[in-house]
Amino acid sequence: MPEKREFKRLPTDVVPSNYNIRLKPDLDAFVFQGQEEIDVEVKASTDTVTVNSLDITINEVTYASGDTSVAAEVSVDKEAETATFKFPSALQPGKGVLKVSYTGELNDKMKGFYRSKYTMPDGQERFGAVTQFEATDARRAFPGWDEPAVKASFDVTLVVPKEKVALSNMPVKSDTPDKNPNWRVVEYDRTPVMSTYLLAFIVGDYDYVEGKDADGVVVRVYTPVGKKEQGKFALDVAVKTLPFYKEYFGIPYGLPKMDLIALADFLIGAMENWGLVTYRETALLVDPTNSSATAKQHVALIVGHELAHMWFGNLVTMEWWTNLWLNEGFASWIEYLCVDYCFPEFDIRTQFVNSDLGRALEMDALHNSHAIEIPVGHPDEVDEIFDAISYSKGASVIRMLHDYIGDESFKKGMNQYLTKFKYKNAVTEDLWESLGKASGKPVLDVMTTWTKQMGYPVVKVGEKQDGSNRVLTLTQEKFCADGVQEKEGSFTWMVPVSISTASDPKKAAVVTLLDKTSMDVTVPNITPDQWVKVNCESVGVYRVQYSSETLDRFIPAIKNKTLPPRDRLGLQNDLFTLARARMISTVDVLKVVGAFVNEDDYTVWSDLTGNLGQISILLQNTDGFEDFKTFSKKLYKPVAQSLGWDAKESEGPLAAMLRELALTRLGKYGDEETVTEARKRFENHVSGKVPLPADLKGPVYLTVMVNGDETTFNQMMKLYDEADMQEEKVRISRCIGSIKSDELKKKVLDFAMSDKVRSQDTVFVIGGVTGTVQGRELCWQFVQDKWTELHERYKGGFLLSRLVEVSTDNFVTEARAKEVEKFFETHSAPESSRVHSSSIGTRKVVL
Repeated sequence: MPEKREFKRLPTDVVPSNYNIRLKPDLDAFVFQGQEEIDVEVKASTDTVTVNSLDITINEVTYASGDTSVAAEVSVDKEAETATFKFPSALQPGKGVLKVSYTGELNDKMKGFYRSKYTMPDGQERFGAVTQFEATDARRAFPGWDEPAVKASFDVTLVVPKEKVALSNMPVKSDTPDKNPNWRVVEYDRTPVMSTYLLAFIVGDYDYVEGKDADGVVVRVYTPVGKKEQGKFALDVAVKTLPFYKEYFGIPYGLPKMDLIALADFLIGAMENWGLVTYRETALLVDPTNSSATAKQHVALIVGHELAHMWFGNLVTMEWWTNLWLNEGFASWIEYLCVDYCFPEFDIRTQFVNSDLGRALEMDALHNSHAIEIPVGHPDEVDEIFDAISYSKGASVIRMLHDYIGDESFKKGMNQYLTKFKYKNAVTEDLWESLGKASGKPVLDVMTTWTKQMGYPVVKVGEKQDGSNRVLTLTQEKFCADGVQEKEGSFTWMVPVSISTASDPKKAAVVTLLDKTSMDVTVPNITPDQWVKVNCESVGVYRVQYSSETLDRFIPAIKNKTLPPRDRLGLQNDLFTLARARMISTVDVLKVVGAFVNEDDYTVWSDLTGNLGQISILLQNTDGFEDFKTFSKKLYKPVAQSLGWDAKESEGPLAAMLRELALTRLGKYGDEETVTEARKRFENHVSGKVPLPADLKGPVYLTVMVNGDETTFNQMMKLYDEADMQEEKVRISRCIGSIKSDELKKKVLDFAMSDKVRSQDTVFVIGGVTGTVQGRELCWQFVQDKWTELHERYKGGFLLSRLVEVSTDNFVTEARAKEVEKFFETHSAPESSRVHSSSIGTRKVVL
């Protein structure tokens, strides 16, 4: 296989200032015609202009300046994804217009300008034309400078069938009949100066709901035809969110309208195109009756994430993909502030500790992790960093920084940064400079230790009582998941450390900066029996290791819940992880876990469940698995009984989510009472006698499948075929693989590849069979047998890496690891050399 040429960015001797793009998509032949006039400035005399172009046939190119116009010869370099226009003589410095006519394909790759199939209420199948340009696929829709730093404004014109909805980033300027009476011409206002990857256009059949925010910005949520009601929740979130961000950043939203649209075929979760944000249906639509509390929270977070990008990413954009984490890490943090503002009942800030911080700590402890900020060259490297490090660790270090410098300094610095660089590009150090000036703290020095090196520390705590004071000795070293330290390299972080005590659990008694390997910290006014907690509220990106004696002091505070939820969560998460790394005794873990007998916090339970789930996977291979199931049933039974099966009028969404979690575990481990009740409710649901409420569908479906037979399987498949809502199809398709029978699991794997399952969901349906040892064997064999077809379908995208993860992640033997390695020695592996396969961004991807 020939080596790739060294990647080079486009020449800067000619740069664009405005694109005037006219596109006519043919929804029957799946092609489009394009013409563009690009206002350019020739900076240096040259006879060639090189632009990005991929899978486009360029018919004619001319350059006009003043009264002269010259044509160019066109050559294409597919590997470099460029087209070069060579002119008969050099273009002289000055302004001119580059005119290009071309044709392209409405592809089925969910990249660039592509086709999307959807079903109308009458059952008729139709196609639309939609876009996904980030990171480097605008070049599939129009030749241009497809690099984030080469910003320009855009005038878009769409020529579309007269009955279709046609959308772009800006409001409609004019909408007139075409010469052909079956078509119309829609022109849009000029965009702000922006990067190519933020441009968007949509043509298809859609309904919408509309509102206005407090500042009069028109907000619309576009839905599949007949599903307007399912757009109202996201509309409510968006209308509240835009003013929240305006207040937080001190800068108004910059466009006159904000559209959000649900697309049937969409590779990722959502995309922040300026003024026209695109989503998977499951990431935007909420059915008032049939959507669960979990689904509502999921939609709220994704809407909050994408709208944050209107400022952080769109108004100010990273200079190159090396700084992608700036966009994604920031949005992944502030979405929690936004949802907390809109829906305080979700206690979403606590959930951050379980989701984003937990994911970051898990992935970044691997030997094949990477620094938050890593050099990116060729465009095919960009997808590799849309991962848990850019998103979740990025969000976690920003959360830590926010706590370190304080909210007021943070907001002041953000305003300075966004004001200074608006409509421009920036690098990481520009943000640190603004936040450092606003706070007076050494932000650049501190944060460089977190963004330029991989991993994070474990802070070991030694302590001694000194009269009425407690003296803590804090020592940091790099934490590795397997407990094996890397031999090369010295890792030291500047660690913001906050310490709380039993006398005031929710407030840091001491705040300091651990900027060396070891230091002593004095905590005043502590009696010998009181606990002292390092990493108050779990805001720091590090693990904490205590002695067994120190842990004993936490036990009563966990039992009576005077230790706050985020601290209870962080403490047990650290313990499980340190035990897996063989740094502490498992006895310490079990001692602390036993103290959670009175736990009633959903997020703490969720994290505890994840940790127990990892033990479950190991024990599935042993005789001890039955004992583990018995232990688990005893653990979850009290909380399930306290909540009951039916929602109470006064309960909030977290009670519904905890009920779902507890019943799912009891059903999965075969609790007889739970299985009997689930079967009864399932039969009533299938017969139409008593439909299941949305929050019970997940646990009931999984329980009857894990404990079901072919009749149950067929009933579930019938529900899938009849489901009109994508959330319901996803819910069913991801649990049907839990059926016991190997023959039925094989049917699920075949079903995953059928045209009944959207390509974007296939990988997750395949992963649904891996809940048992035998299921993992069947899945891995299936993936090997179908590898050529799967590789062709997903090559160049994150779903191929996710496929490898779901089919291999829970193997537990060295022999199996070698088998996987051997397979990929002779088969094309995912195009990713830097990132562990399970490190996939949680906001771009609907999990």
